[in-house]
Amino acid sequence: MDWDEFYKGTPAWDVGHPQRAFEALLEDGEIKPGRALDIGCGRGENAIMLAMSGCDVTGIDLAETAISDAKAKAAERHVNVNFVVGDVLMMDQLFKESEFDVVIDSFLFHTFTDKERPIFAKQVCRVLKPGGKYFMLCFSDKDPAGPGPRRISKAEIQHTFTPLFNVIYIADSSLVATTGKREAYLLSAVRKNIF
Repeated sequence: MDWDEFYKGTPAWDVGHPQRAFEALLEDGEIKPGRALDIGCGRGENAIMLAMSGCDVTGIDLAETAISDAKAKAAERHVNVNFVVGDVLMMDQLFKESEFDVVIDSFLFHTFTDKERPIFAKQVCRVLKPGGKYFMLCFSDKDPAGPGPRRISKAEIQHTFTPLFNVIYIADSSLVATTGKREAYLLSAVRKNIF
């Protein structure tokens, strides 16, 4: 899939502001200042919000156009974020082991195939410190069937992440897309000390 093609316009996930679920995690103190990684960061709204809240933030996305736009947006807002082009399935080539305190994922997990999911989980686990937190927002199977991304069940989330993470909760949530408010799951998980 050519992700840069999506950024020739405004993709459904590019709503021009952070997702409310991540704002709430900051407000509630679930995300604290530290080293944060926003995977599949797109044009950077969630990453910029984390940086403005005191985190040392890196954003990664496969789409060069999105990263270029995110860099310009951060500079315009006078916010320091390290944006990099890269494949999250190969983060071991970009980041050191146990480099981050927190990883967030908005609209990314549901794009992976069944075969890619365990690779993805291992990559996220590797870049997190033991006890580091992973927060993921994805389309849920409660969202009406139709066009758009694959819907994900709680069982699929559990199956993917429990080998490497202690799942704290999988909560009903919502995400905002250009098509409106959609049903989502919010995952809170903590990296096990396994490496």
